[in-house]
Amino acid sequence: MSGYIMAIDQGTTGSRVFIFDDKGSVVGSAYKEFTQIYPKPGWVEHDPMEIWQSVQKTMLEACVSSNVEVKKIQAIGITNQRETTILWDRETGEPIHNAIVWQCRRTADICDELKNAGHETLFKKSTGLVLDAYFSGTKVKWLLDNVPGAKERAKKGEILFGTIDTWLIYKLSNGESHVTDYTNASRTLMFNIETREWDSQILDILGVPEKILPEVKDSASLFGYTSEKLPLERKIPITGVAGDQQAALFGQGCTKPGMAKNTYGTGCFLLSVTDGIVHSEKGLLTTIACSDEGKPIYALEGSVFIAGAAIQWLRDELKIIKDAKEPEELAQTVKDTDGLYMVPAFVGLGAPYWDMHARGGILGITRGSSRAHLVRATLESIAYQTRDLVEVINEESLVDLSHLRVDGGAVSNEFLMQFQADILNINVERPKLIETTAAGAAYLAGLGSGFWKSANELKKYQEVDKIFKPAMDESDRKRLYSGWKEAVARVSTS
Repeated sequence: MSGYIMAIDQGTTGSRVFIFDDKGSVVGSAYKEFTQIYPKPGWVEHDPMEIWQSVQKTMLEACVSSNVEVKKIQAIGITNQRETTILWDRETGEPIHNAIVWQCRRTADICDELKNAGHETLFKKSTGLVLDAYFSGTKVKWLLDNVPGAKERAKKGEILFGTIDTWLIYKLSNGESHVTDYTNASRTLMFNIETREWDSQILDILGVPEKILPEVKDSASLFGYTSEKLPLERKIPITGVAGDQQAALFGQGCTKPGMAKNTYGTGCFLLSVTDGIVHSEKGLLTTIACSDEGKPIYALEGSVFIAGAAIQWLRDELKIIKDAKEPEELAQTVKDTDGLYMVPAFVGLGAPYWDMHARGGILGITRGSSRAHLVRATLESIAYQTRDLVEVINEESLVDLSHLRVDGGAVSNEFLMQFQADILNINVERPKLIETTAAGAAYLAGLGSGFWKSANELKKYQEVDKIFKPAMDESDRKRLYSGWKEAVARVSTS
């Protein structure tokens, strides 16, 4: 089929839109950042209307930058920051509160209360997730409990819930479609991954009326059509949806057991496809991913909350670097960190620790510690956190990863990628197209619309750019990682 696919990649710090041609190549894109709102320490919010405006703007700009006429866009795919939670008025489409972002820790006490009430086992078995403020369910509960009148209005069906994908589809369709896909639903802490339905027992515990929840569909299917009013003034099918990490997994061609990828974005997310449901006992999550046909399969996931965000912290708060490219150069001006470790637990520790109350630390500081040492230690912290995940995935999936496919903005940092290969002692494969999250959304939309006939057609577009091979002595690897584990123990509250 001739024409193009539009992929909306709605992320934590900004919205990107890509235009893909029938060869799977990006022919144009646009990007717009939006405001990060921090009402209290550990609280993070977004303005849903600002997100919506940023997406409208970038959809139009991507068409201009690619010189592609709107009438040639055959389908739209959406991938999104997961777990971020919005409640809005069914009639007006107006949010009743700012979006509560996945990073937000305001519901940590709710999670503790649920654990103390003995609900942890139920939540884990049903949803594959742990009771943590990261996920949507307790965010919905907080909104219903704290926004005046929200609970009563929800019971009447006057309010709708959605993660970002659902919100965007609702706005794009001018309120016609209230839907999500299995991958996003599996991150809400309210969805039973075995029955693949909203879990009524959990909804009762959280006090969430089922009528506010969206319909759940396969990731490659028809989710609705864009309204002819906004923003493209044309009816275009939305035929692919997946949460950002599952979209990246699909974009990397990882659809069979034992295949794994790691995405280096604001956070760091490693997913490994499993043969059926594997319930982790070591702090990993069981989640839904996409088969070659865009249907539900299962994966183990390890989530690191702070990865690229630590580099942003160096730039925006400490102001010791000017841009995201500077760290690579600085890191290589010193031969090592001189014993310095930086643990970026700004909003707690994710997998495999799940310590909501931990906070960041810089350890091993001496009079000789320099800006370069801190920058290098920050980069290395990303690789160490990834090794934490790989250690557990190897143990629980019963298959040692032989290589790791990587994507996301930070993979252009060759120092980080080489250190990652060194500390893991396996090959790290970087694709030619590092925007695999958007590619996954485009591929799903293309399959869902018939633009591409099968996943096999897409394999030839998933080319490797560079393989980073481990070159570190085993003794150094053990010594460095041991130092990291000691540093984590110092900031942990458990």
